[in-house]
Amino acid sequence: MSFIIGIAGGTGSGKTTVVRKVIENLPKGEVAIIPQDSYYKDNSDLPMEERQEMNFDHPASLEFKLLIEHIKKLKEGKPIEQPIYSYLTCTRSKETITVEAKKVIIVEGILILQNAQLRDLMDIKVYVDADNDDRLMRVIQRDLVERGRSVNKVLERYEKTVKPMHLQFIEPTKRYADVIIPQGGNNKVGIDVLSSIIEKKINHKE
Repeated sequence: MSFIIGIAGGTGSGKTTVVRKVIENLPKGEVAIIPQDSYYKDNSDLPMEERQEMNFDHPASLEFKLLIEHIKKLKEGKPIEQPIYSYLTCTRSKETITVEAKKVIIVEGILILQNAQLRDLMDIKVYVDADNDDRLMRVIQRDLVERGRSVNKVLERYEKTVKPMHLQFIEPTKRYADVIIPQGGNNKVGIDVLSSIIEKKINHKE
């Protein structure tokens, strides 16, 4: 049975860096990563203007039911067909990615500790913490490069949705975490501790 780790934290907190550095510390091919971002609802039925105003930081934007179903399957050792989501078009691709069950499954995303059913499937819950200023800088850099937004659009979105949603839905989930990693990807000790917990699990013979 797979060991499930949830890694949450605010937008731009350094979750992806933590995941990457943890993976680098582990044997190749033993870990599967399931990004929450793949499970945003398909919005192809909406006009493009409406899609561009999507609030990606609200739990209602995610198809939690499918994500929970997929984590259950992986936990049972069965493969899944992970959706592919595009932030540029706010739609889901017709293609999927086949993900095989591994000894360790990392579920990563801003809202993954927000759902009680999903939390119950996790063996370890991690929250990556970071200062709001640091998060805003990362959000600006990422959205300019990866999502084709202007600086003004990024700042407006941060003020209107990212910041209030963080305070309402994301920050409160910190209380569910078994492990909190401050300073995100720069916290070498936190990453080493998490890596060693996972390594023990990988090397443990059932």
